[in-house]
Amino acid sequence: MRWTHLLAVGALSVSLAACTTSPTGRSQLTLMSDEQLDQMGAQAFAQYQQELPTVGGAPLRYVQCVTEAVVRALPERERNQNWQVKVFESEQANAFALPGGYVGINTGLLQVARNQDQLAAVIGHEIAHVLARHANERASTQTATQLGLSAISSAAGMQGAGGETMMAALGMGAQYGILLPFSRRHESEADTLGLSLIADAGFDPRASIALWNNMGAAGGGARPPAWMSTHPSHGQRIGGLEAAMGEAMSRYERARNAGRTPNCTRP
Repeated sequence: MRWTHLLAVGALSVSLAACTTSPTGRSQLTLMSDEQLDQMGAQAFAQYQQELPTVGGAPLRYVQCVTEAVVRALPERERNQNWQVKVFESEQANAFALPGGYVGINTGLLQVARNQDQLAAVIGHEIAHVLARHANERASTQTATQLGLSAISSAAGMQGAGGETMMAALGMGAQYGILLPFSRRHESEADTLGLSLIADAGFDPRASIALWNNMGAAGGGARPPAWMSTHPSHGQRIGGLEAAMGEAMSRYERARNAGRTPNCTRP
């Protein structure tokens, strides 16, 4: 059909214009500049601070200590950013890292991450998203998908109730066929990269498995099927970490032998 041809040509043009490679060697679509992403990160960090109160004192010093140790293991560009760390008062066990050098940890997460190694596993995972430019890829994929669906709608003449129904179906197809698999892939990639990162920083990578078991126990309740989730299933995540653990432990031993021995006091 004509509209499928248009979509294929448009997607190919966009892909050729902005194809990069992730730290694991995976091809990526990245339409935005680092400067644009850094600005978006700064805006999101400021907005988060407006929505939740921040916490200082011992919790902040603890999170800063772990973050600084992880950051020292980053490549030069990311390591030399002026990383800002905030602890937010919230029972939700949540954390994030944003392009531009911003880390946020909710107090609820400090109840789940029970020692410095488990907290490092969270921070390493979140910073790995930044290192792999996942925010750029997510935004770029969404943009390309929206452009493609617009092209389909225009070329096929989809108007009225029937057209809206078809576009809704296409939107769901795009979501479950393109956007969510990218998110699951990002999560798995961040798990692997984060594991290496915390090992290089001198944190015990085995703590990552204990952390995710804690998260699973804290989450409780039913979970959606893996193919409908933005995250790998609990079993998939643990399996991926176990598969990468041998290499991570070798890196951990080298880091410890080199004198990288973080000692961050949990409040």
